[in-house]
Amino acid sequence: MNDTEDRFLTTPAGLRLCHRADGPAGGVPLLLIAGLGLDLASWPRPMVDAFTGGGFRVIRPDNRDTGRSDRVQAPPPGLLRQALARPRPDAYDLADMAEDIRHLLDHLGVERAHLVGMSMGGVIAQTLAARHPHRVATLTSIFSTTGSRKVGQPALSTLIRMAKRPARTPEEAVTRHLALLAHIGSRVFPPDEARERAWAGAVWQRGRDQRAHQGVARQIGAIQASGDRTAELRRITAPTVVVHGTRDPMVHSSGGRAAAAIPGARHVEITGMGHHLAPGVLDRLVALTTDLARAHGAAVTRTRTEEPA
Repeated sequence: MNDTEDRFLTTPAGLRLCHRADGPAGGVPLLLIAGLGLDLASWPRPMVDAFTGGGFRVIRPDNRDTGRSDRVQAPPPGLLRQALARPRPDAYDLADMAEDIRHLLDHLGVERAHLVGMSMGGVIAQTLAARHPHRVATLTSIFSTTGSRKVGQPALSTLIRMAKRPARTPEEAVTRHLALLAHIGSRVFPPDEARERAWAGAVWQRGRDQRAHQGVARQIGAIQASGDRTAELRRITAPTVVVHGTRDPMVHSSGGRAAAAIPGARHVEITGMGHHLAPGVLDRLVALTTDLARAHGAAVTRTRTEEPA
């Protein structure tokens, strides 16, 4: 399937979800779940290519309220509710978002998949692995947390930046994205600014318009409505690697250490990594995921993520 081709399904709940699939049709299913407010194109192309080159069939959905998937027809929580962690009574939660992913697997005829989730995508993957263990071959959880308010909390400086009024033009959206990335990213693993600028511009056209902040607010509500999931994490049986950076102002590294409560989980802390899939960490993340899959039955080869010279 060409990278520019979006496909759609409608869940039993009536939500239209967008997704893409890359790589060999008979490849090992690998599902990448993006984070808060991020669309499926937020997964760096070199990372996707490394997985497909290694024999994976890479599936990427837009979560509900993101990208070209449906916006939920419910009011978003206001800033005060978010600050007090009091979600609206009609809020959806992480279990609902995990069910979206399960319906996607059903739609594609995939019985079991290797899951990789970043940030909120990691907690969605954790929820799916806990509630539907037979659907998850392995789990790679990247800079995610447990929902406990004692760990993994964002820095105050991050919250202040996130509380700003939403961007009103594509140009402002690009400027805001680069500014936030300078804050939550890393000097040790700097971003590819040209790629980030191009992504931020394209994502506005693809669905992150003036309504995007409402979807982000509802996703924050879903996280808060799910509460502390530490006990649920202990029900996960899938072989797991938990990856976190030592410099993460969005999800403090204590969240990664707490998420290692998953039985048998390997905890990998990357010195200097922030809350961003920077070029300098992609090879490590691909290797951790691929090695985990290989150790548990997936016949895949490993490919590096560097662009051709």
